[in-house]
Amino acid sequence: MRGSFRNTRATLFWGIFLSIVSAGMIAGALAAESPTTELISPKDGAPLVFIPAGTFPMGVPQGARDGGVDERPNHTVYVDGFYMDKYEVTNGRYLQFVTETGHRSPLHPTDPTKNLWQGNMMPESITNLPVINVDWYDAEAYCQWADRRLPTEAEWEKAAKGSNDWRFPWGDVEPTNEHLNFGQVWRGEATLVQVGIYEKGKSPYGVYDVAGNVWEWVADWYDPDYYQKSPDRNPKGPITGVEKAIRSSGWQVETPQVRIFTRIKSKPTDRNHSTGFRCAMDVSSSSS
Repeated sequence: MRGSFRNTRATLFWGIFLSIVSAGMIAGALAAESPTTELISPKDGAPLVFIPAGTFPMGVPQGARDGGVDERPNHTVYVDGFYMDKYEVTNGRYLQFVTETGHRSPLHPTDPTKNLWQGNMMPESITNLPVINVDWYDAEAYCQWADRRLPTEAEWEKAAKGSNDWRFPWGDVEPTNEHLNFGQVWRGEATLVQVGIYEKGKSPYGVYDVAGNVWEWVADWYDPDYYQKSPDRNPKGPITGVEKAIRSSGWQVETPQVRIFTRIKSKPTDRNHSTGFRCAMDVSSSSS
């Protein structure tokens, strides 16, 4: 009887022990598989936020009477989980890129009055302002240097409004000066504001300045008819094209263009004083 009792007690002990170990292993595995909500890029120190996988309504909201033909039809798109820069790339971070790589400075191609940099020098006062006067190739080069990439149009819009069929990143309330930097005329560095100051204007995932401040390059070639034939999972735009898509809205826009579904186009070699960018990153890259 005593031997039988000891065996039973030992069996119970090992059963509990193995259950605890197994539970710990499962919890560890789940933790490894669950992406961090926010992380810091080791390359340039930029904070990134996780955008979870799932569907969202892309394009002009259902029932809306405005919006361009190239922003229709409203269609459901599935996007894999990814990371998005919390802020637009700043001059301070771009200076690090220029210093380390010898890449050209962000200067307006024809009008020096629209520059924030002075040749290869960057005034300290613009450190936290979004970089401007960069073309698509400049933006792509920065993202590659930073071990990231430009977001697709679909990723950008998902990060900007979540799964909501909204007009703006914050909902359907008309924009005010507490939501974004818009309705400006060019006044040099005073035209722009530091990234990340508009709490009321951030997206459901905590991405700042997806409306106002500067327009943002994305990865896709532009096609006015793309929404009519877009795949419903991870669309990446046309294979080739002449112009690249630009999203967000700049410091000069008025209320109609603040809409989160607004699409514009530009030649990839165009540089101007109202366009910047932000980067994205695959989840797999965050653990490599």
